[in-house]
Amino acid sequence: MESYSLSGKESLGIELGSTRIKAVLIDENCNPIASGSHTWENKYENGYWTYSLDDVWKGLQDAFAELNRDTSEKFGSIIKKLSSIGFSAMMHGYLPFDKNGNQLAEFRTWRNTTTAEASSELTKLFNFNIPQRWSIAHLYQAILNKEEHVKDISYLTTLAGYVHWKLSGEKVMGIGEASGMFPIDSEMNDYNAEMLDKFSGIEAVKQYKWEVKEILPRVLLAGDNAGFLTKEGALLLDPSGNLEAGALMCPPEGDAGTGMVATNSVSVKTGNVSAGTSIFAMVVLQNQLSQVYEEIDMVTTPTGRPVAMVHCNNCCTDLDYWVSVFSEFAKASGSGLTKPQIYDLLYNKALEADADCGGIVNYNYFSGEPVAHLQNGRPLFARTLNAAFNLANFMRAQIYSTMATLKIGMEILEKENVQLDCLMGHGGLFKTAVVGQRLMAGAMNTPVAVMETAGEGGAWGIAVLAEYAAHNNGKPLEDYLDEQVFSKYKSSVIEPYAEDVSGFKEYMRLYKKGLAVQKSAADIL
Repeated sequence: MESYSLSGKESLGIELGSTRIKAVLIDENCNPIASGSHTWENKYENGYWTYSLDDVWKGLQDAFAELNRDTSEKFGSIIKKLSSIGFSAMMHGYLPFDKNGNQLAEFRTWRNTTTAEASSELTKLFNFNIPQRWSIAHLYQAILNKEEHVKDISYLTTLAGYVHWKLSGEKVMGIGEASGMFPIDSEMNDYNAEMLDKFSGIEAVKQYKWEVKEILPRVLLAGDNAGFLTKEGALLLDPSGNLEAGALMCPPEGDAGTGMVATNSVSVKTGNVSAGTSIFAMVVLQNQLSQVYEEIDMVTTPTGRPVAMVHCNNCCTDLDYWVSVFSEFAKASGSGLTKPQIYDLLYNKALEADADCGGIVNYNYFSGEPVAHLQNGRPLFARTLNAAFNLANFMRAQIYSTMATLKIGMEILEKENVQLDCLMGHGGLFKTAVVGQRLMAGAMNTPVAVMETAGEGGAWGIAVLAEYAAHNNGKPLEDYLDEQVFSKYKSSVIEPYAEDVSGFKEYMRLYKKGLAVQKSAADIL
C-alpha cells in the first residue's frame, strides 16, 4: 500500500463497540487501507449501564485522529475528503431527546436488564418477542415507571442513529438497526403498522401527545442515500477543520448488521457469530419460526430479510479478567511474554484439555442474561469434587463459558429445523488462530469459518455499506458482496470434531444444572 495516495474517493466506517471505537478507511475496492481506534468502557451509574455523550464525541474524535496518524505514516497525508461515510454501534438501548435536541435521560445501553415488566407485556400484546434490550421496551418501561421526561420526547434513537443525526441532520435508521428498536414488517420494510397501533392503544401511552411512529427514526435499506456530512458534522468528527463536508452517508446500522456484512452472511441459510464483550449469532431464515420464543430476537439483514438472533449479554469479559491475572503472574515472575502471547498460550492450552473440561464449569455473567432467564449476573467458577483441575481444563471451561448461553438459544433453532450451512465467526474470541473456531464448531455442531477480514470486524462492514451506498449501481447487496468484495478473500473452515461435540454436550449438562447456583450467587453475593 506504500504507493497508494489518498484521492478523496475512499469510504470511512466507524463502529462504536462496547470497549472500542474503531475507524476503518477503505479504497474503492473495499480493501481496508488504514485504521484508528479508541478504547472506552461503560459505567454503571444510577442503576443503569451507560456511556456519556461527551465520551462518545471524545472517542470518535480520538479514533479519527489516530486514523489520520495512520494515513500520514502510510501515505504522507491526512484525510480531507471522503466519498462516503457510515456509522455503526452497539444495537438497541434508549436515547431520548426533546424538540430542541436536549438529551432527556441517560443513554441506557443494550446491557441493561431493567425492562422485564415492559418486555413481558409487549411480547404478549404483540405476540412477538420484545427483548429487554429493545428501544421500545425501554420506552414502555419508562412509561410504567412514570418517568417525568417521557412527556417531552420528540425523538428516540440508538447510539448509531444519534451519531448519524448529529453529523448529517437526518433522523434515519438502517432497517437492521431499526429492527432492534421496534418490530419490522419484512414485506413492507418498515415498522409493523399493526403493532404501532397496538402500542398507541395502550391506556398508559394515550396520555402523551406524541405518536410512537413520529418519534422513531425513518427506516432505510442498505444502498439508500441517508444524507450528507454537514459542515457542523465534519467539525464534530474532525475539530481540526481539515475534513470537508459533503460525503454521502449510508443508513446507520447496528453491530449485528455490520457483522453480517463483514462475514458475507446476508443470504438465506447463512449465519454468523460475533464474540466479543457480548456474543450473538444471527441466522438468515428461509421461513418464519413456528412460534414466539423469548430467547430468540427476530431482526433483519440490512436489506430487510428476516433473521433469527440469539443475543447473550456476556461473552469474553470474564475470560479477559482471568487472562489479566495470568499476565500479572507472568510479569511478577520476570517473564517477558506480552499479553497477546499469553492469550495465544492459554488458548492453545485449552486444546490439550478433556473435551468436557473434566468436571469444571464457569459462569461468565457480569450482567443479567435473559436467554438463561437470569435477572442479575455474578461471575462464578465451580468444580465438582473429583474434577480434573488443571490449566488446560480451566482454560477450556473459560472458553466454553463464552458460548454456553448461546448454545441454549441455538438449541431452539435446531428444534425448529432451521437450516444452516456454516457459521462465520468474528470478534475477539477468534483472534487466536484455530482455538475459538474449533471449540465453537464443536459447541454448535456446525462448521465454523473465519475469513482473513475477520479482524476488521464491524467497522469494515459499515465502511463497505458506505461504499455500497455510493456505488451499488442497483446491484443487490448479496451480489455486490459476493462479486465485488469477498471473491478475493480467503476463509478457513473447521468442521466439528466428534469428541468436541460430545464433550461440550456433557459440559452443558453440568452447566445447566449449575444455573441454580449462579442465580443464588447473584442473589446472595
